[in-house]
Amino acid sequence: QVQLVESGGGFVHTGDSLRLPCACSSERPFGKFAMGWFRQAAGKEREFVSTIIWSGGNTEYGDSVKGRFIMARDNNQKMVYLQMNNILPEDTAVYYCAATVSYPKFSAADYAYWGQGTQVTVAD
Repeated sequence: QVQLVESGGGFVHTGDSLRLPCACSSERPFGKFAMGWFRQAAGKEREFVSTIIWSGGNTEYGDSVKGRFIMARDNNQKMVYLQMNNILPEDTAVYYCAATVSYPKFSAADYAYWGQGTQVTVAD
């Protein structure tokens, strides 16, 4: 069983920065999982944001966040992070942390484990 808990969401303004942590607990070693971030805006489908390989040495990003968001992981602390820079109103969504055993995976259907999500709301 894998449990993921996101935090760090909140209300921000255009151009702000925000960091979302995700804490993982699992019977399997955390380093066995590739991790991902997805987001879902109201009335829209869940959207791929980023994914990171087991070692943290490789990442992939969705086109809408490329160049603005950075994903990182700390395997010793069993944490992943999403650093959100130059935030835009269209970044408003619930952000989910997810785990999978393959890399890279860009579809939500390929992730078996999910957190409960954290809301990010961006105002002009």
